Amino acid sequence: MKHVAIIQGRMSSKRLPGKILMDIEGSPLLAHVIRRAEAANIFDTVVFATSTNKEDDPVAEYCTANGKKCFRGDLNDVLERYYQAARTYEAEVVTRLTADCPLLDPAVVKKVVQTFDPNRYDYVSNAIQRTYPDGLDTEVFSMAALTRARNEAKLSSEREHVTPYIHKHPELFRIAHVTQKENLSVLRWTVDEPRDLAFVRAIFAELGNGAFGQKEVLALLARKPELQTINEGITCNEGYKKSVNEDPSFPSS
Repeated sequence: MKHVAIIQGRMSSKRLPGKILMDIEGSPLLAHVIRRAEAANIFDTVVFATSTNKEDDPVAEYCTANGKKCFRGDLNDVLERYYQAARTYEAEVVTRLTADCPLLDPAVVKKVVQTFDPNRYDYVSNAIQRTYPDGLDTEVFSMAALTRARNEAKLSSEREHVTPYIHKHPELFRIAHVTQKENLSVLRWTVDEPRDLAFVRAIFAELGNGAFGQKEVLALLARKPELQTINEGITCNEGYKKSVNEDPSFPSS
C-alpha cells in the first residue's frame, strides 16, 4: 500500500506569523519537520501541503529549491487540501504531520505508522489519548477514511483541523490509540508562540541539527530543567479549541 506523509503548514499562522520559515540552527522550521519525517524511513512519499495564497509562495519556492514535494490547496479547508494532496500522490494510507513540530521524533512516527493495520483500523493516533509531549503528534488513516471525512464533515473545526470528524465518530471509524507508559503530555514541544520558538531553538542549540528524539530531549531537560520554563503555561490545542468555539458551519464552496 502506498503510504504518503502529508505535512501541513502555512505562513499565516495567527499567533506566530511566518513561523514555518523561521530559522532554527541554520534551517527553516519546516525543513526540520520534513527531515524528521523522512528519517522515519517508512513513507513512500513525504509531501509538504501549503495553500495557494500568494503569502505561501516562499514556502513552495523553498520546497522546489530543495527538492521537496509540495502541494498547494485551500487555505482554510485543510481537509480538502489533504484529500487533494493524497489523490495527487495516489496515497492509500496517509500520515498527518504538522509543520509546527520541529522536535518530531522519527521513532515515534514509525511506531504509530506500524500500529496502523488497514484490516483492523481506519485511524491510529498518539494525539487523542495523549501521553507523548505536545509536538510529537502523528495521525495515520486510510484513504477511505479521509474520503468519507472530506465528503461528510461540515463544521469549520472539522475542515480546518482535518481529523476531528474521524476521531469524534468511533461508531463510523475503527480507531486505535498509541500511548506510552510514562505520561509526558504536560510537556510542550510544539511551536505556536514566540516562547515556543525560543524553547525549540534552545533545544537544538544544545543537541545539534540531527534527528535526535524524545529520549535525548528528556535527558537534556533533566540536566538543564531551566529550559522547560521557557514556554510553560501555554494552553495546549488552543487553535482547535478556538475553531470549535467558532462553529457551527463551514461555508459551502
